[in-house]
Amino acid sequence: MKRPKILLLNLDPTGGLGDELRSILESSFNLEVKFWRRNEDDSAMTVCGKELAEVIPRSHASLIFVVQSADLLKHTRQLFHSLKELLTVPLVVVVDEGELDEMFAWVRQVAADFLTKPLKEIDVLPRVWRLLGQSESETLIVRMKKQLGLRQLVGESEAFLAEIEKIPLVAKYDASILITGETGTGKELCARAIHYLSPRSARSFLPVNCGAIPGELVENELFGHASGAYTGAKTARPGLIHEANGGTLFLDEIDCLPLMAQVKLLRFLQEKEYRPLGSTKTSKADLRVIAATNVNCEAAVREGKLRQDLYYRLNVIPLNLPPLRQRREDIPLLANHFLIKYAKEFNKQVTGFSPDAIRKLIFYDWPGNVRELEHVIMGAVVLSLQPTICAASIAISAEASPVAESFQQAKNRMVEQFEKTYIKGLLLSHHGNISWAAKAAQKNRRAFWELIRKHHISVPRLKSNAL
Repeated sequence: MKRPKILLLNLDPTGGLGDELRSILESSFNLEVKFWRRNEDDSAMTVCGKELAEVIPRSHASLIFVVQSADLLKHTRQLFHSLKELLTVPLVVVVDEGELDEMFAWVRQVAADFLTKPLKEIDVLPRVWRLLGQSESETLIVRMKKQLGLRQLVGESEAFLAEIEKIPLVAKYDASILITGETGTGKELCARAIHYLSPRSARSFLPVNCGAIPGELVENELFGHASGAYTGAKTARPGLIHEANGGTLFLDEIDCLPLMAQVKLLRFLQEKEYRPLGSTKTSKADLRVIAATNVNCEAAVREGKLRQDLYYRLNVIPLNLPPLRQRREDIPLLANHFLIKYAKEFNKQVTGFSPDAIRKLIFYDWPGNVRELEHVIMGAVVLSLQPTICAASIAISAEASPVAESFQQAKNRMVEQFEKTYIKGLLLSHHGNISWAAKAAQKNRRAFWELIRKHHISVPRLKSNAL
């Protein structure tokens, strides 16, 4: 199938927003990006307009991005309004900042959507597939959704894959999902993946931390209020359920909801109806609710913190994310993923880890899980003065926690785990080159290859992760 074409028109050559957007588009999907930059010496918009009148038809693009500075936003809008007959595909305007009225004027006259900085994949890419969907095949949209939804969920351990492989299936249906796992295991990331792989992906994903809302304000935040509902409520205000209508509402730390709010949430889940505070009218909303918690739900029910009926209603499809200490073989993959991410973000020439650094990462218990690992790798990339991050740059104390098992069991488990993670780490550090990795391990190539076979390590997959 032909690659869809994106035309990126950078009318702000002195700013970095165009290059930033180009990087996101080129690195994320199998898209053909045609980049056009206005000449820095060309300040006359009429000259620019003549060039655009030639560039736009020749591009045969399925989607157009226009990057412009805030000070010329109005003039650019008038220019593209004059070229409107040439704009046969959706257009997105991108600006570092701009007045809301002007952005709405763009949408009314020319643009299908707009973006402002900071630019993030999670904001840019859903717009790409939604707008391409107006002219491209469903196969392309499905592939893009799958890549966006799952590409940040890195790992190959059995415990992790057993849960993650459920996501594409459960995303198709509106059944309630309860995601459990320790802090930092990636519960919100899973919820986002479910949303972006679902039929609701074109609508909003609204994350809410229930523990961060004062107890007396929870009902108001969720359900909104009518005018005059309480002192100071001069006007009506919609709640989060109204804002998420058509999309997905992600309720993190669901166990922190006050019991009365749990009762009202349960009624909404059952009836799809709710009543704003102070209102005599019932409102309806069509949305999916995904909940998450880092506590033991059965214990929370026994302690009276979580209503049993709400727990059963939310826990239709359970997903339990294992802590990082139970998937140590994924640590080299995750570390390399974050290294690539932050080396690019901070423009650092950092390309890998030393074997000692990998060993230090593997034997740490990671109480903060993947989030803690990400922050540690970010700091190591920032502070690194060499292309290879050494153990001294890893700001953790790598002391293994004792386990309740016999000495021989612990030894066998740790040897097995060490061999697999150490070999993966070496292969990642040497970009999948078996000979170089064997030399670094001070083993002959044949013996090293036998270890690769013993632990069922996929060298081609590691090569792709090392790129």
